[in-house]
Amino acid sequence: MLQVCPNGSRTEGVPVSPEEIAAAVRSAADVGAQDAHLHPKDDAGADTLDASRVAAAVSAVRASTPSIGVGVTTGAWTAPDPVERAALIRSWTVVPDHASVNFHEPGAELVAEALFERGVAVEAGVFSSTDAAERFLRWPHAHHVLRILAEVTDTDPETATGSAKALLRDLGTRHGRPVLLHGEDGGTWPVLRLAVRLNLDVRIGLEDTLTLPDGAPAADNAALIQTARALLNP
Repeated sequence: MLQVCPNGSRTEGVPVSPEEIAAAVRSAADVGAQDAHLHPKDDAGADTLDASRVAAAVSAVRASTPSIGVGVTTGAWTAPDPVERAALIRSWTVVPDHASVNFHEPGAELVAEALFERGVAVEAGVFSSTDAAERFLRWPHAHHVLRILAEVTDTDPETATGSAKALLRDLGTRHGRPVLLHGEDGGTWPVLRLAVRLNLDVRIGLEDTLTLPDGAPAADNAALIQTARALLNP
């Protein structure tokens, strides 16, 4: 599975408005993206879980690309108090297909359970160099998540692959869930190549990197997806 992450927490050089996000996802889907992970934005370009903003972004993507699965972030930076984040999720008027929950963040379990209540599948975000793998694996509902989003925070292209392998060892296999492995910035392409070799799900987009494998600036999300697709199908 190839997922596009078109914007992330970046505020410049990425799609921000619902219309921009929808156009980016459509272009990415046209060249091979099968799923999308969005960061709905407020007027200042900051990530938000506000019901109207989530509804606008998710609805715009579904209207432009009805065939694609749509997910959103629930990162703690959107609302530091997990009780508030859970309340915001319960206020959503349009629900995404899935949402990511970062298991190193306080209250991750509470946020995930609020998503389950709304019928939203959970991507369990497990960051390297944190206690997220341990926390996730001891959570009683670990086997109910849609997939594990294994996030390698090591941005050094020389060491990111090793960090990814260590994260996968920490996760093991007893969880029984699909794993989407990805890196960020300088570690993006080395980690993606490892994920391809291991036949894991992958993602790419301007959230993770602004450059192509040769270091040249990526024109847009579609260019990143097209490059990743070529690696998946050499």
